[in-house]
Amino acid sequence: MKFSNGYWLPKDGFQIHSAAQAYDVEVEENALSVFATSHVIRDRGDTLGGVVLNARYSAPMENVIKVRISHFEGGADGKVHFDLNEEKNFSPKIEASEKCASLTSGKLTVNIERSNRWNVVFTDANGGIVTKCESRSTAYALKKTHPEEHLFCKDEVPYIKEELTLGIGECVYGLGERFGTFVKNGQSVDIYNADGGTASEQSYKNVPFYLTNKGYGIFVNDAAPVSFEIASEKVSRVQFSTSGECLEYFVIYGPTPKEILERHTALTGRPALVPDWTLGLWLSTSFTTNYDEKTVMSFIDGMFERKIPLSVFHFDCFWMRGFHWCDFIWDKETFPDPAGLIKRLHEKGLKVCVWINPYIAQRSVLFAEGKEKGFFIKKADGGIFQTDFWQSGMAIVDFTNPDAKKWYQQKLQALVDMGVDCFKTDFGERIPDDGVYFNNADSVRMHNFYTYLYNQAVFELLEKNYGKDNAVLFARSATAGGQKFPVHWGGDCESSFESMAESLRGGLSLTLSGFGFWSHDIGGFEGDPPPAVFKRWLQFGLLSSHSRLHGSHSYRVPWSVDEESCEVAKKFTEIKLALKPYLMEKVREAHERGVPVMRAMLLEFPDDPACLTLDRQYMLGEKYLVAPIFTQEGDVTYYIPKGKWRHHIDGRELDLECGKWFSEKYDFMSLPFWEKIG
Repeated sequence: MKFSNGYWLPKDGFQIHSAAQAYDVEVEENALSVFATSHVIRDRGDTLGGVVLNARYSAPMENVIKVRISHFEGGADGKVHFDLNEEKNFSPKIEASEKCASLTSGKLTVNIERSNRWNVVFTDANGGIVTKCESRSTAYALKKTHPEEHLFCKDEVPYIKEELTLGIGECVYGLGERFGTFVKNGQSVDIYNADGGTASEQSYKNVPFYLTNKGYGIFVNDAAPVSFEIASEKVSRVQFSTSGECLEYFVIYGPTPKEILERHTALTGRPALVPDWTLGLWLSTSFTTNYDEKTVMSFIDGMFERKIPLSVFHFDCFWMRGFHWCDFIWDKETFPDPAGLIKRLHEKGLKVCVWINPYIAQRSVLFAEGKEKGFFIKKADGGIFQTDFWQSGMAIVDFTNPDAKKWYQQKLQALVDMGVDCFKTDFGERIPDDGVYFNNADSVRMHNFYTYLYNQAVFELLEKNYGKDNAVLFARSATAGGQKFPVHWGGDCESSFESMAESLRGGLSLTLSGFGFWSHDIGGFEGDPPPAVFKRWLQFGLLSSHSRLHGSHSYRVPWSVDEESCEVAKKFTEIKLALKPYLMEKVREAHERGVPVMRAMLLEFPDDPACLTLDRQYMLGEKYLVAPIFTQEGDVTYYIPKGKWRHHIDGRELDLECGKWFSEKYDFMSLPFWEKIG
């Protein structure tokens, strides 16, 4: 959200009250509390009235500094809070003098200048500047929607904003799964979950966290739709703001990108340890296709006949009857013996996944039950929030109600008892901003946070049944902390090379936001993939952390495209399975350290300037470089950092004294897939 008209003036309709000086600094136990006035205090008369901001600096853990900026302190608790792992007994080093006060956490220090100007500087152990908060950065803003009529009858919306400086050549990454430009400089980003596909600025997974190539990350601790202006409103600053009277954020020091992610995930949570069977190939019925038990078995038999290894079979929406989603009852016309079918799939060595969402259609047998017990999100008038968008008359389960959560889990338990191994937790983005919740939670903040509660409820059920190391979801929506409930996939993409590339950008942004695992619909979800797109996407998908064949109105079994697709699927599934011991090491690393399996090049090579903007290739762990091919002809241009490398498929070796670009051509049985030696 932009507040300025150019650099000097506020936008029409806004009043901006910026921190002008640190008028007073109080040393508390393990914290600094700064009394920041919006004008310089020259005499007693200047102390009357005016906006005053309270800025409090503390340290929740080593190398992390917490900043809380507030105006009015009398607001109600919105009851929506990220689950953070702050160390209660951590003691930072605090120093205060007439000219400056400082708080140090490990190698990160915040310095507050005590003068007639606002100047807050974050420095590293050597005194080098990490980032700064300068003049007109920290501010309280009021948006006036009508003329002021009376002192106590004002129609205005409050905001708190903060601006942190960007150095020359500083690049910003992350902010969740974003499908636009990989480097976020120049973009306006609103942290607001939406079902917008992969071809828009919207995102299913919004995370108010970014990191830069200058050694630090910023996590804004607010579930509200935080707005970021990244070198956009002011080209040398990142601004973040939210409506209300308080803004809290953490400065997380690295200095390496991996160390930043380690500390960010230590704070917000690390991914659960996914079981090894999830690394194999998943096959779906697809969405609106016609299928029954005979179709399902023909898919599985067809994969086995072609010797394409298969690990998981997924039943999408129409395992239930249309207009009944979700009632969690198998369609008896197409699946008369679901328990027997699941048993037969298990006997073939397959795991079983079924599609669910948190919406209950009016025709579902569960609607009347949920209505009677008060288990749905309500409207202000006390009625149930309902919509015809997606399912006719659907209501939304209120997971802030412990009984509703238990009720939902009980319905899923019947499926687990039947033999279902995991759930695809679809949707969770289109949540009303004006809903009324059982615990009276702030509805605006619940919009993003809802998906956390939804996936948490399902994940906990699976953990209870299968143990901590064997629970897994296939989730679409998420926010901060959602990485604790893996796996996540990229959502609805088109069947094109352009969409394949935008999916990769989204995945790299997500894994730079604290998520350890990521998948996508091989071949694209919408449309019928041309053979070249499908085969190149097979290579890419089977060299991702998790791999699933899924589509919308057409099947994604490889022979539905062409027979060569079967050969590609077989070869790259076998390659991935051969890498399983290595990949499980990376899974454990993600679980223990928060370092993702799929890694942007800058994560492994932060000192190589060429890697800062690379978004058409990635590292699989620290050892393998993958450059998917996005052309019909098989042409690809990619970059290899300096070092010794061996091509994993054709065995070529390189010994590069410096990084080098390559332009090559590959058939469908290969691609740039290099192993780092030593």
